[in-house]
Amino acid sequence: MPQSKGYRVKTRRLLTRKGNPGFSDKLLRLRELKPGDKVLIYIDPRFHKGMPHRRYHGKIGIVQKRRGRAFEIDVGKGDKIVRLIVPPEHLRPL
Repeated sequence: MPQSKGYRVKTRRLLTRKGNPGFSDKLLRLRELKPGDKVLIYIDPRFHKGMPHRRYHGKIGIVQKRRGRAFEIDVGKGDKIVRLIVPPEHLRPL
């Protein structure tokens, strides 16, 4: 069979985390981020909705604005700037 080229290919170790969302995780999601803040994109595999692609895991981005419950983040990809829409579960402030 040919190798799968799915969205989460080769993420067995990257997207594994045991346990239920704890109190500290809930506090992280309640924080306020303002435009211009730097954030770390850290994928939390317990939340599938709005999960960014694995190539952005560990990247640092800049918050541009809030979009509903999520945030628009500018991240560098090569020599270009990519704008991602990421919910707060996958962001950590720097």
